[in-house]
Order: sequence, then C-alpha cells, then structure tokens
Amino acid sequence: MTQVGKDTLGTRSTLNVGGKDYAYYSFAKAAEKIGDVSRLPTSMKVLLENLLRFEDGGFTVSTDDIQAIADWQNNPVTGSEIQYRPARVLLQDFTGVPCVVDLAAMRDAISKLGGDTAKINPQVPVNLVIDHSVMVDEFGHPKAFEKNVELEYARNAERYDFLKWGSKSFQNFSAVPPGTGICHQVNLEHIGKTVWSSADQDGATVAYPDTCVGTDSHTTMINGLGVLGWGVGGIEAEAAMLGQPISMLIPEVVGFKLTGKMAEGVTATDLVLTCVQMLREVGVVGRFVEFYGPGVSNLSLADRATIANMAPEYGATCGFFGVDDKTLDYLRLTGRSEEQIALVEAYSKEQGMWFEPENEPVFSNTLDLDMGTVVPSLAGPKRPQDKVILPEVDELFNGDLANIYKKDAPQRVGVEGKDHDIGDGDVVIAAITSCTNTSNPDVLIAAGLVAKKAVEKGLKPKPWVKTSLAPGSQVVTDYLVKSGLQDDLDAIGFDLVGYGCTTCIGNSGPLAPPISQAINGNDIVAASVLSGNRNFEGRVSPDVRANFLASPPLVVAYALKGTVTEDITETPIGQDQDGNDVMLADIWPSNQEIAEHRAANIDRGMFERRYADVYKGDEHWQVIKVEASDTYQWRPGSTYVANPPYFEGMEMTPAPITDINDAKPLAILGDSVTTDHISPAGAIKADSPAGEYLMSNQVAKADFNSYGSRRGNHEVMMRGTFANIRIKNQMVPGVEGGFTTYDGEQMPIYDAAMKHKADGTPLVVIGGKEYGTGSSRDWAAKGTILLGVRAVIVESFERIH
Repeated sequence: MTQVGKDTLGTRSTLNVGGKDYAYYSFAKAAEKIGDVSRLPTSMKVLLENLLRFEDGGFTVSTDDIQAIADWQNNPVTGSEIQYRPARVLLQDFTGVPCVVDLAAMRDAISKLGGDTAKINPQVPVNLVIDHSVMVDEFGHPKAFEKNVELEYARNAERYDFLKWGSKSFQNFSAVPPGTGICHQVNLEHIGKTVWSSADQDGATVAYPDTCVGTDSHTTMINGLGVLGWGVGGIEAEAAMLGQPISMLIPEVVGFKLTGKMAEGVTATDLVLTCVQMLREVGVVGRFVEFYGPGVSNLSLADRATIANMAPEYGATCGFFGVDDKTLDYLRLTGRSEEQIALVEAYSKEQGMWFEPENEPVFSNTLDLDMGTVVPSLAGPKRPQDKVILPEVDELFNGDLANIYKKDAPQRVGVEGKDHDIGDGDVVIAAITSCTNTSNPDVLIAAGLVAKKAVEKGLKPKPWVKTSLAPGSQVVTDYLVKSGLQDDLDAIGFDLVGYGCTTCIGNSGPLAPPISQAINGNDIVAASVLSGNRNFEGRVSPDVRANFLASPPLVVAYALKGTVTEDITETPIGQDQDGNDVMLADIWPSNQEIAEHRAANIDRGMFERRYADVYKGDEHWQVIKVEASDTYQWRPGSTYVANPPYFEGMEMTPAPITDINDAKPLAILGDSVTTDHISPAGAIKADSPAGEYLMSNQVAKADFNSYGSRRGNHEVMMRGTFANIRIKNQMVPGVEGGFTTYDGEQMPIYDAAMKHKADGTPLVVIGGKEYGTGSSRDWAAKGTILLGVRAVIVESFERIH
C-alpha cells in the first residue's frame, strides 16, 4: 500500500491502460498551478511526482516544496531541502545483516519500554539479496562452484539463519537466497518495474515511477532501467523502511550528452571508464547526472546499466537514463508481463517522461562525449577514475613502480616448489566479477569468444594467475552454456566460482601459499585485473597492490599475458601450438560475432525459468529451519550476530547533545579516504584487534571469514574500524595500517581508542578532501562513534558517507 497525501493542487487524474484504471498525479494538471514543467530533466520529474503524491499540507511536504522543483528550471542550482519517499529498499547481506540487527534491537528496546513491537516493520517493500559472502576458495576446476557454495554456507550458517528469521518475522521483507545472483542484476532483471503500482489507503490503484534506495552504492545501476535509485547508509535505509522520508537537497542535474556510437572493438567498460574520468574532472558529488542526446539510442539497456552502475565512481548520486523502446524491449526479454510493459509505456508518454533523442532539457551544466572517440582502456592502479588507454598500461605501471612503490628496478624471484618465477607487475588475479560488467551480455560473450580463440590456438593462462568467473545472474550461465562458450572459458581456467560479488568486494580468496610467500617475502608489487568497479588499496587482496579495472575480454587477455609490464597491444599474448606469436588482435572478436552469439543464445524463457522461484533457494537454504517471532533470541557468545549497545540506557526522552571539550585526535588522514579505509570489508588479519578478539572467542583463523560478514557483531566491527592494511595515519609517519599513538606509544587504533575512553577523553578524526568515498557503509559511521570519536573534521565529505 502507498499512503498518499492531500493533493492540495488537485493533480490526481486517471489513466486507463488495457481497460484498467490507474490513478496518477498529473504534471499537466500541476502545470496549471505551478507553471510549465516540461523542460525539467526526467530525473527531476521523478522527484516532482514524489512530492505531488505525498504532499501533506506541509507536515513533511508542502506546495512550496513542489513549487521549488518547478522553479528549478529558471535557476538550476542546489535548492531547498525536501522530504523524499522511495518506493522500496534494496539490501545486500553485508549491509543487510546490520540493518536486520538494528531492527531486531529496536524491537527489543520497544519491548523493554513497554511498547508495541509491531511498529517495527518495513512500511515499503524490502528485498534482500544474499550475494556478498561467497569467496573464491576453489577455482579453475569444474567443482569450484559446488565447493565454494558448501564453504559459504558452513561459514555463514548463523548469519543465514538470522536473515531467514528476518524474512519470516518482518512484514514486507523478502530474502533472495545465496547463489542466485548479485543484488543489482536481480534488481535489473526481476525486481525493478520502471513504473510501480499499488493500492492507496482508499483502495484505488495508483501508478507512479519506480524508485529505490539500497544499502549498496551500486544501487545506481537500476537508473539504466529508468528507475531513480541510489545507495544510502544502513541507517537511512532503515528510516526509509519504517516509512520515514529521506531528507535531501533539491540537486543540481548535470546533463551528459552522448553522440555517435562506439567503434569496433570498444566495450561498454571502456565507455564507462571514460565517463568516470570525465565526470570526476568536472566534479559531480551530490549531483544527479542525466544522460541525453542521440547517442543514448545507440546504447543497449545493458550498456546503459553499466554506465549507471559506476555513478559512485564518478561521484554522482545517480546516472539516469530515460525510458524508451529499448527499455520496453529489455522488460519484455527479462520476463515482465505485457500488462506491466503497457503501463510503463503509457505512463511515461502521458507524463512527458518518454526519452526522445532530440530533447534538450534544462540542466545545471552539461558536457558531451562522441562515443566514437572512446578507445580500449583500463583504470588503475588504485582509483577507478585513473583511466589509462590500453597501449600505455605498461608505461604507467613501470613509472608507478618507481614513483609510487619506490622500487629502483623490476624484480623477479623464484616460487618455492614451482618451475616458474614471479615478478613486479605479474597478474596474479584475473577475475570476471562484479555487478558492473557481469550484467552485460556483450562483454561476457566477448570474454567467451576471446577464450574460444585462445583455446583454438593452444594458449593457457600463466601458472601464477588465479582465474575466476562469478556472474551476476544464473541467466549468464544459461547463455554461456548454450553457446558453448562456457566450455572454452573452463578450458583456460575461468570456471564458474559462484554467483555473487567475489573479487570485486575483496572476496578473492587466498592466493596459493607459495605465490603469496614469494610476493610478501620479496616486496613484489603484484597486479590484479578485474572487471570490477573499485580498485582501492587493500580491497581486492592483501597480497596485491596494483589493481586494474578492465572489461571481461581484457581480463581473459591479461590472464593469458600474465603481466602488465609489457604493451599487450604490441607484444605477443603467447605462442600457438606451432610456436608462432599470437597477438591480442588475433583473438579479439568482432562486434558482429558478439551480436550473432547474443541473438542466437539469449531468450525470454531463460529469465522466466530462473526467476520463477527466486525466493526458494537451493537445498542448503531449504534445510535452514526457523520460526517467526516478535523478538530475536540472541545467542550468547555469538561472533556473527550480537545485540548492539545503541539502545542501552535509552529513555523515552532522548538525552540532549552536549559540547565537545578537550578532544584529542585519533587519526590525521589525507585525501580520498574511502569507506574501505574506515571500515574494511575483506580479510581479517590474525594479529589485528579483530583477529585477536575472534581467537579469544575460540574462532580458528580458517573461520575468520571477512569483516563484511561480521557486520552483525559490533565487537568485531569496532576493532576493525580504521584497520585497513593500507590506511596511512599521519600521526605515525611511514607506517601503513590501523595504527596511532597514545602518550607517545604506537599501538592499534582500537587499543588507543579504548585507553582514551577509559580516560574520559573525547576523540576527533581529521582528514582532507573526499572523506568517505566508495561504498555505502554505515559501519564507517557506527564504528567511528563506538570508538569514542565525537567529530570528523575534513575538507569535504562524499555524499554517501
């Protein structure tokens, strides 16, 4: 149900689609009172409709707020504060577990205060997709997927038990089990509707734009489907779940005009890395970006989703695409009903929200790109905006070796028990991974075709490369198997390892011990090449310092090449069976080959079959037996799920905010401190405060799992705050990792924070520009405050933090 407002402006109208009446809030009627709104960007029209539908006489939304959106056309700058209500909430398990922990803790607190626990229930649909926990333990063989699933359930049994309890105990809450896909691809292929409809408080069916927020920064991917969505912290998501509006400023909207079309051999990955670089140079933090112009019509829906996905990397709140025939075609391909598709078309056209390539809306400012100028590229070695064209990757790395990694010359060392050596710039991880690219059939088919041509020439990956394929959806496997390309990928080590985030979130799994020992024992600067969206320091693997983002076919090519120290476009990838050099051009597929494979191997039935029972899960999920209950029975001594301390001593009347006096710095940090630096998601080191805590609770090192999987336990997360192995605290010059000083003594940040807490000393953190860039991560805030930090003082914050 949607609780609509008063409609003071009288904009409610009726739209008949296929013989069914839908109420909607008409822009044409609104224009009679607030003036013409036809030149608003479509993303702003979504905000306008939201305010029209929820206008309640000024309690949360007033007619002045609505007028402010209309007036934006005359002065398109950041405006007044508005209260926005998304239609639904998307969660993944790393961030979803702490959300459900918080909801369960709220029910406990309400119960203790004598209140009604039923008040703590989502008021809007909430979909949680379990995708962040699968790790690449096994790889390069046919049983890798099966083994990784078994390990995933063994490690996460308690978390999954808890999430299944949540799906049974909270209303409007559903959980997509592990092994189904990545949340953003499930959102794109199944959950998203583009235009939503539901009953209002009087029983009438209301049509309105589909909108969402998600506890993952790449929720923005859904904007490729014409759905306004972005990532938020868990605290904001919980507020939205409980029916509270999200407070936001009317944003600036940057128009990004696309013209032309991509050249032969160029991929959507190359295009999005170009967009990221361009938009970072302009500066779009806190702004919407909307893509327009004739070039948009030359992009598939999957290409648009790839560009929308990386909005956090270019700094924007979202990267929006309007609705057109390609949107309808995608909805049809992925199994949406004809009734739903007809509603999307009729509503979008009636409201003036249908994309027309010649339209020129009012924007705050604009930039443009002829897509024909885009060339194959990577980004790295440690920021997604640092694009480098393919022929210059070797030059960049070799320069960084001296300038960043402070090595006089490249080094090679032997690997114990192996008949090969390893050196600086060797690619030790090649991963087809992440929501950004594994939702795009063209780049995955291209990867399969590169593999096919490599197999035909007898090429193999270098022996030091850990290869993996983790699709965002089971449908990907269907079309790769149908086309025969999965066999070719398997033949060169890119066997299926899981359906989930894997390497992109830091779940790359361990390298072979001899490789790891050779790297760490000799200060080797190893490289990874992944089809991901983030390459921040310490994120992909603790053993790998140089991380490059690339398209899936380039991931395969670099696995074969084995190094970033040579120009992959001018030096051989390897040798064929006859000893002849094989060049990249020899194994690169044509656009026509890719298109033919796509047309022959992808159909609507694949999506219908895969999503028919999306909440059922496999046998591992089905054997988890839990019962619904008003409150959760917390398990004493659990290191995964614990009742947090936020509500201890809470009274019905909150305590007032007090001044901060005599504070001391806990950390002094530089620019671009990411949420990964503040609250890492990856591996837990045994000699860290979190590792020591787990061992003190009889958890074996092999069972540590990751920080992301432990976010339901505040004791682990406090100890993991500022514990990234690559963070640099200027209070301890020359030292990497989560260290600071207390009375002149160097120690872990957690230990120092506890000493300051015992002294009654409030703490502050000081930093530079772009503090909190990267993933939506409420533990970057929660962990900081639990350490006793009362204020974070920096030059600028990223929106999501």
